[in-house]
Amino acid sequence: MSRALRLLGRILLGTLGVLLLAGAWEAYKALGPSNGVLIGDTTVLPRTTDLAMPHVWEIVTKFSDPVNSFSGTDTVGSVVWSACLFTLKLSAIGWVIGVVVGLVLAVLMARFRLAESAMLPWIVLSQTVPLIAIAPLVRRWGSQIHIGGWVWSSENSVSVIAAYLAFFPVAVGALRGLRSPDATHLDLMHAYGVGWWRTLVKLRLPSSVPYLLPALRLAAASSVIGTVVAEVSIGLRGGVGRLIIEYAQSAGGDPAKPWAPILGAVAVGLVAAGAVGVIGLLCRPYRRGEAT
Repeated sequence: MSRALRLLGRILLGTLGVLLLAGAWEAYKALGPSNGVLIGDTTVLPRTTDLAMPHVWEIVTKFSDPVNSFSGTDTVGSVVWSACLFTLKLSAIGWVIGVVVGLVLAVLMARFRLAESAMLPWIVLSQTVPLIAIAPLVRRWGSQIHIGGWVWSSENSVSVIAAYLAFFPVAVGALRGLRSPDATHLDLMHAYGVGWWRTLVKLRLPSSVPYLLPALRLAAASSVIGTVVAEVSIGLRGGVGRLIIEYAQSAGGDPAKPWAPILGAVAVGLVAAGAVGVIGLLCRPYRRGEAT
């Protein structure tokens, strides 16, 4: 019963957080200046006009409206739902690739000090490259790959970009976790003649779970961000990223419409983080306390 109550409490707190955010939105719209809050010539808070900040209920009801007069039965909600599924699929593929690559790099760096000295600076440096600049390059390079009857597609490019962002937190977090066992435990394994790879399975990997779970959550969020940005940069249709650009073009006459895919992208991120939470439940015996 206590576990059910804790779950109910988390659901209520999450709902309360959403309601407070909506209330803060409406309060600022009602009380804030129409031109926004300015410090000098810099705008620090947005304008409160209906064009810049539509009411919350207008955004919510927009999901049930038709996309346009020619869409027939297609509503904004159904289109956003399909786009969210498309983006979630590409994000999941990128997350899996990023997790595998990050774990392999972490194991190599934990096993060989030379590998850590050689690779870790480049791993950190890789995250300084502008994502929107390399996405078209990945698509161009990938289009030259032909293996039998398989041809590289734009979806593959988007998944690679998502993996590019996802592997970094996993590599760094897993490396910290693999180095986290106490020296006494490592000495005990060495005294019993246990090799490094068996120590990895029996001691280092279980000890890395408190470090790895936050890294997996960050990787899930990063993969969603990478997918949305790559969809915009490459121009891939079908996902939330491209839908945001398309709906933004009608913001002048329908200011609530662009917020629908934005909320869809938020929902995709929450689902991705929730999936990692399920993994955390499966790893509960090894969670002595999550590291930050």
